[in-house]
Amino acid sequence: MYSIIQPIHSYLAFAALFLLGFATINGILGSNSEKAFEAKDANINKFALIATHTMFLLGLILLFVSPIAQAAFADMKAAMKDSDVRKAVVEHPFVNIIAVILVTIGNARVKRAIGNGRKFKQTAIFFGVALLLILSRIPWGVWFD
Repeated sequence: MYSIIQPIHSYLAFAALFLLGFATINGILGSNSEKAFEAKDANINKFALIATHTMFLLGLILLFVSPIAQAAFADMKAAMKDSDVRKAVVEHPFVNIIAVILVTIGNARVKRAIGNGRKFKQTAIFFGVALLLILSRIPWGVWFD
């Protein structure tokens, strides 16, 4: 199961990062112009939200089936002393949960916001911070081995 879900989680991360980046740039460009927030802008946010949530769900499954996580949960004291294991089992999931929450809150706030500039600004802030958080916890060494 791990050998199937882990590559899907990694490839979906590329899609989620692209969509979050696209939504963030769209939000920045839209908030600096008089452009109307249209259905295509809402769809960009929606697809970023879907990709982020799907990546999160797969990551949650990986947290329980990963050999690294299972070994870490068996001896958390030793796991916390190893920076690579700690990043994989504690930091990566925790920070990405915060990022998913920010994307969810941001999407909801955009839907309720009044005014085009405000919608774009909410997108830029929430999706941008989520993007930075996810980028900060990606295991880059594992991705490019």
